[in-house]
Amino acid sequence: MVHVDAYERADGTKVRSHSRWAAGARGQMTVLAVVALVIVGFSGTGASGEGGGGKEKGTPRPQSTSVYPVKFRGWKNPAPRPTPTVSYPIRWDRSR
Repeated sequence: MVHVDAYERADGTKVRSHSRWAAGARGQMTVLAVVALVIVGFSGTGASGEGGGGKEKGTPRPQSTSVYPVKFRGWKNPAPRPTPTVSYPIRWDRSR
């Protein structure tokens, strides 16, 4: 990208500094984007020579290993809540 410094036009209009595309860069970027889209489009169809035509029917699928509903140990009989060991207020030195 080309950086254009701030300048003033002949009619007195001030133009801030900005960046713009170089000559021909827009067309090159379009060609690059089209090539990238073609590569992405053919990447999932087996066009790379592997498999010979797409997804095979005998491919194993991952099985779920989760059991629902989820149960945690001690959920029905929770442990008793802890009780405070001190019943009087503790005074902290807050002079600092």
